[in-house]
Amino acid sequence: MTDPATPAPTPEPAALWEDFLEIFYAPRAVFERRKAAGFGIPLLVLVVAMTAAFYAGRHAMEPIFDAEFARGLAAAARQNPGLTPEQLEKGKAFARGFAPVAVTGYALIAPMLIGVLLWLAGKAVEARQELGAACLVATYALYPRLLEGLLNILQALLLSDDRLTSHFALQLGPARFLDYEGTSLVLLTVLGRLDLITLWCTALLAIGLSVTGRVSLARASLAAGAVWFIGGLWPLYGALRAS
Repeated sequence: MTDPATPAPTPEPAALWEDFLEIFYAPRAVFERRKAAGFGIPLLVLVVAMTAAFYAGRHAMEPIFDAEFARGLAAAARQNPGLTPEQLEKGKAFARGFAPVAVTGYALIAPMLIGVLLWLAGKAVEARQELGAACLVATYALYPRLLEGLLNILQALLLSDDRLTSHFALQLGPARFLDYEGTSLVLLTVLGRLDLITLWCTALLAIGLSVTGRVSLARASLAAGAVWFIGGLWPLYGALRAS
């Protein structure tokens, strides 16, 4: 195993656009050559690409949106029996209108929040990583979400509407194979953290922290695992409230 204290060989120069491809199959090389660079352009590309993918797949994903909205409105009606049908319809209209903002906001803010978490977790394993480098790693670590978006659109176009009952139905993980209506939402949420894309993103966090924080991959994996665990607490809290 390479000693993290040993200087790495000088990486080969490459155009920035190559990073957006190599992050999927040669992430260590990307992090080696960009570890001292800013994350503004990769973040901009991520935001634009995620937003474009949302609009491109909006029609195909409509059955899932409708199912998720219907369950959310039903939960709101149970918690607030006084809500009128008109108010529920207004809530549905608001949710539809807010969806593009939520997608763009996630793409813009998530890399920085994850970057801060990775930077803090890195301190616990003695990583020597700058906060900006942590945000760079977090930004690139979310690029598999772009591939996930394309795969989701393709699945939504090929699967029948009765299969599109929730976002779990499109995941590449164990939650995909469980019946949404007959399974605990808490269990689905926990298993949802085990899908291939989420684990891929977590692996990129570990590789990126190892390179930019000059720490062994084993230590970096512990820190990335902590970020994965913390990242699952908010959806788990939402699942517990909705149960």
